[in-house]
Amino acid sequence: MKKLLTLLVTTSLVLTACSSEESKPTSAKVEVNKEGFPIVDKEIELSLMAPGAGLAEWKDMPTLQEYAKMTNINFKYTTPPMSDFLTKLNLAFASEDIANIIYAAGSSNLTAAMEVDYGKQGVLLPLEDLIDDYAPNIKKLLEENPDIKKSITTVDGHIYSLPRVSKGPTSSWYRGPLWYNGRWLDALGVKELPKTTDEFYALLKRFKTEDPNGNGKADEIPLVDVKMDSSRAWFLGAFGLKEWGIDEVDGKVRYTPMTENYKEYLTFMNKLYKEKLLDPETFSQSDEQKKAKGQENRVGLFPDYFSFFTTGETEEASMNNPMFQPLTSSVSDKVVIPRSPAISRGTFAITSNNPNPEASIRWVDYFYSQEGYEFLNMGPEGHLWKWADKEGGKRVNLDLPKGFKSYEDYRGTLTPDYGIATPALSGPIEGNEETDFDKFIAAETNQKIEPFAKVPYPLVYLTSEEQQQANTIEVDLKSYVKQMEAKFITGVEPLSNWDKYVKTIENMKIDKYVKIHQDAYDRWAES
Repeated sequence: MKKLLTLLVTTSLVLTACSSEESKPTSAKVEVNKEGFPIVDKEIELSLMAPGAGLAEWKDMPTLQEYAKMTNINFKYTTPPMSDFLTKLNLAFASEDIANIIYAAGSSNLTAAMEVDYGKQGVLLPLEDLIDDYAPNIKKLLEENPDIKKSITTVDGHIYSLPRVSKGPTSSWYRGPLWYNGRWLDALGVKELPKTTDEFYALLKRFKTEDPNGNGKADEIPLVDVKMDSSRAWFLGAFGLKEWGIDEVDGKVRYTPMTENYKEYLTFMNKLYKEKLLDPETFSQSDEQKKAKGQENRVGLFPDYFSFFTTGETEEASMNNPMFQPLTSSVSDKVVIPRSPAISRGTFAITSNNPNPEASIRWVDYFYSQEGYEFLNMGPEGHLWKWADKEGGKRVNLDLPKGFKSYEDYRGTLTPDYGIATPALSGPIEGNEETDFDKFIAAETNQKIEPFAKVPYPLVYLTSEEQQQANTIEVDLKSYVKQMEAKFITGVEPLSNWDKYVKTIENMKIDKYVKIHQDAYDRWAES
């Protein structure tokens, strides 16, 4: 009897172990269903590395939990904070312990040069054959938009990462816009926004001296930014420049920080700084400090994606904050505004460590459909929204849970599609009633950006040799130009030293740098 009992217990343990093993997701290569869900019949687990916005752990996000059930694909997530992501990604590449998928890195982390180098080394897999066989939505997108395909195809003819492609009102935004404080405009009786640099200067002076926040203190900051990184592009446009660096005009490439137009930009910004119309802490403060000033109603013009991100107002109240009207100047009587190419590269790459690249490309392909993007952006029903008329495709938003200031803050806990460039074909959500705020954003964009905006320089790839030469030049060049911009604007370096500054740039092999980008542009234009 004792022997029988031992046998029964042993058999039970073996069966339990087998059952447990069968239910556990595998990382081995599996058969992939080419259509519909699930993507794989047997559960698999892959690893994914992405920058985290910090609002929630990805494993707890309802969108990813639901999609795992739909697809039978589970993930082990590594999501360091955005500020640490590049360091962590480089360490992962260096140690060869790289995740199966690199997700939402963006081109500032997974750069064009890294795509070329790691693609050549075989660390990143070429995606074009996978797209042909397993990604009908991406394949359709590239066939219908040749400019997108040539902008993500490297010089060796391969695609190593997928883009986020944007459509809709905000897709043309090169940076988050500048916004005026509507309460200040109302207090000063301003009916028409400035259209020239002279008119703009005059308004900033009024912001500084006429107590528009009404607190009886001289604490107003007419113009605020952090290191000029958000507002620079909008002010360069007033002086006929589309970009701080390489831009292209009628097929000819130039380096803008050594042009006379750029000198005029510096002269103007130095004037604003000297008169404390530009925040004296521009080159020393953080974005959080900038936002704190906005929430104290101390700023008159400020950059952000939406104005309420800085002011802390409701969406409804923020519709009183008009978008910056592009300016002209004495050296540029034509409105110039940079336009986004509406393509963010480096948003999805499959590494050589991935045992299931076919399942991986199918997993991401869904987000390039309208249905898939809406799911990624808004999450599954019952959190942010519910169906009002499923057959008619009509949704309604649910009440905001307690503890959240805005729907955006809440949405960032539901989905990874918040604050990072996720791989998708993004755009307006169908079936959602257009809100007054949506209409406001579209109207401001159509009036102040769409008529004027042009892409400064297309998304190109350099050859390995060109990239190596450009990198060698760029290291010192970008550092020097950035340092000198701050010095010229703050007056630490007088603009009487402009010729010396230009000569220094010329000695940094700028002619070679421009030629590299001219050649790359010519290849792109001819492809």
